[in-house]
Amino acid sequence: MRTHFCGLVDETLIGQTVTLAGWTDVARNQGGVCFIDLRDHEGIVQVTVELDNAEVFAVAASLGYEDVLQVEGVVRARHAVNDKLKTGKVEVIASKITVLNKAAPLPFHAHENPGEDTRLKYRYLDLRRPEMQRMQRTRIRLVQALRRHLDARGFQDIETPILTKATPEGARDFLVPARMHPGEFYALPQSPQLFKQILMVAGFDRYYQIARCFRDEALRADRQLEFTQLDMEFAFVRERDVQDFVEEMIRAIFKEVVDVELDAQFPRMTWAEAMRRYGSDKPDLRIDLELVDVAELVKDSDFAVFTGPANDADGRVAALRIPGGATLSRKQIDEYAAHAAKYGSKGLAYIKIGESGEITSPIAKFFAEDKFAALIAHVGAGKGDLVFFGAGAYGKVSDFMGAVRLKAGKDFGLVQEGWRPLWVTDFPMFEWDEEAQRYVALHHPFTAPAVDSIEDLRAHARTAVSRGYDMVLNGNEIGGGSIRIHRPEMQSAVFELLGIGAEEARAKFGFLLDALNYGAPPHGGIAFGIDRIAALMAGTESIRDVIPFPKTTGAQDLMTDAPSPIPDAQLAEVHVQVRPKSE
Repeated sequence: MRTHFCGLVDETLIGQTVTLAGWTDVARNQGGVCFIDLRDHEGIVQVTVELDNAEVFAVAASLGYEDVLQVEGVVRARHAVNDKLKTGKVEVIASKITVLNKAAPLPFHAHENPGEDTRLKYRYLDLRRPEMQRMQRTRIRLVQALRRHLDARGFQDIETPILTKATPEGARDFLVPARMHPGEFYALPQSPQLFKQILMVAGFDRYYQIARCFRDEALRADRQLEFTQLDMEFAFVRERDVQDFVEEMIRAIFKEVVDVELDAQFPRMTWAEAMRRYGSDKPDLRIDLELVDVAELVKDSDFAVFTGPANDADGRVAALRIPGGATLSRKQIDEYAAHAAKYGSKGLAYIKIGESGEITSPIAKFFAEDKFAALIAHVGAGKGDLVFFGAGAYGKVSDFMGAVRLKAGKDFGLVQEGWRPLWVTDFPMFEWDEEAQRYVALHHPFTAPAVDSIEDLRAHARTAVSRGYDMVLNGNEIGGGSIRIHRPEMQSAVFELLGIGAEEARAKFGFLLDALNYGAPPHGGIAFGIDRIAALMAGTESIRDVIPFPKTTGAQDLMTDAPSPIPDAQLAEVHVQVRPKSE
């Protein structure tokens, strides 16, 4: 139906007859001549229809937005060059126009940017927009580049099951009723974690997969119910082996896909250091602000909000200096306090130093003058600065002060240009769940501890460090992995510490324990979020922009109207009965 793509028509074709096909981006009737911007996936070319060709002119004059056309004509040089188009030096003089399909009146035009619900309902129209085409192509190039890179280095692309066994991996499973086994269910995989470990036991050594994963969890800008990850696993490796390989891969991929040069060597930072300095396990190093611990300077003050945590081994009092922050009004300071409250804060204390050196602070009265001056000096505050303080449990203070740091960085224009990758290592093995009164795995239950001794792990579970690692880029965790447990007795001990007894472990993970018992090699791996990396490369904050058919934050597909009710007869076939919604 066509000889050339619209966006590839250029000066080499001048004088030649071409056949094009695409959508009417814009049609303009200037009286004696009609101009049509004809668009396909490669771009736009101007089609010109002159009045002396009455039949074709009549067709051109009747065109509407997004009508689908086939155009035949001769390429000629444009009298007025359009530098905004890559085809702007040429035009096609139409000798024939065939309307292949008329478009109904549009809910929005390809050059408009309507609300997100409208975009998702008419996703096929939204995806025609040039910006959406650009972002989808970025994702496509990313996946192609990853495959080429790994194929060339001996990795094997192996598929793992989509219908699998429900195992606890942190989020809720999506369940699929098993028609042939009444009352039993498959689960959609949250990740291929256990299968890729078993592939290492099976001797495949270097595995990868562009894997679809499913997690029934609350949605936000960087989360979806179903998502795509690059899953990788290596046999006979230590942490540095995995990290060095994938670091080189990420550098190569960014250079190939978006022509970005990342650091020759990614810095490394322990989890404890990241939380202490930045209040986050995925710190954005483009913001040159750090938290400062001040417990020693405030532990003897008269301010009980500070003295309690300052004298508690599990407490923290942290300060954040914001250069130029003294311009904030009381209302704006209250907005920061409200922001911190979302992350667990019960209030932010502050010191504001005016340009003339005058100090405004609700906590000054609780300190001797010299102690207060020492506090200001310790955090490095000067004229024009604002210092926020947070106090409480160590983890909670780190979280909400880290959130304040990010907000301040954006509000005050402190986010530097560029790309700042790093490795975060040495994560805690466990964290304590107060509600459940038990340990939970910080990464997942298959991450190896840094200690080899089961006795040491049991004796120091609260402070145990794992062999987990995350790759972080500009404040986004783009990849997470670990060295895995390869000894069955260690895996059983970890299950026990997580409150998973021997009987439950056998029921849920018996296949894994058996596999580890038959000569499992030391192994480790990592998984990268394709959606998140594509969003960073494309310059968008929402992964929905780089997923062709995403769900809303309400977990709906507005285009297909999913999820939807299922007829009772169909439910009966899979032995499922739906309870009526409670009033």
